[in-house]
Amino acid sequence: MDRAIVFDVNETLLDVGALDPIFVRIFGDANVRREWFGQMLQSAFVSTITGSYRDFGSIGMSALAMVAARHGTMLSDGDLPALGEGMRHLPPHPEVREAMERLRQAGFRLATLTNSKAEVGEAQISNAGLGDLLEQMLSADSIQRLKPAPEPYRMAAEKLGVPIDAIRLVAAHSWDVAGALHAGCAAAFIARPGQALDPTGAQPDIIGANLAEVVDQIIAVDR
Repeated sequence: MDRAIVFDVNETLLDVGALDPIFVRIFGDANVRREWFGQMLQSAFVSTITGSYRDFGSIGMSALAMVAARHGTMLSDGDLPALGEGMRHLPPHPEVREAMERLRQAGFRLATLTNSKAEVGEAQISNAGLGDLLEQMLSADSIQRLKPAPEPYRMAAEKLGVPIDAIRLVAAHSWDVAGALHAGCAAAFIARPGQALDPTGAQPDIIGANLAEVVDQIIAVDR
């Protein structure tokens, strides 16, 4: 089956590690960036499960405040804007552009699906120099239901004009892969450093250490 390939953005295509200097400046420890990202995801899941929608950007800012309180750190007036600006200017992982180009050359339709607001997601992709490779840049914010709820994946299929089982979600997060599989998509997992699949959940049929390895398998399996 020919599939539309839909990419998660943060950590999947873009290197969130570029934010480490901000966390070194605020907390004196780059490792706090992972704590912050985990808190942001936890807060997003709570928002989705309880039906009390908040956009992903505001969740990220409140997550930083929570982590600061946990560490007994006072945030300065410039810390939140610096984090927001940093998120908009994340670089792509080194192999990403070439791997996406190979998918395009193989005839696949490419799109992104992010929990970030549309203007943030579009700025991220533009600043990373990837916008010319994509047919659409989609945001879960447009339907006010965040991944891994099923609605964003269904929205992506609707926007691309394909059945849900013609979507393959590519992500570096176990929870995103699980959401896509539950919604009826195919999925591929990028096992970036620090990421692992839940061994008890549904498993994607494609797993690779980076996007280049995943693309090799997509071209072999889906074309």
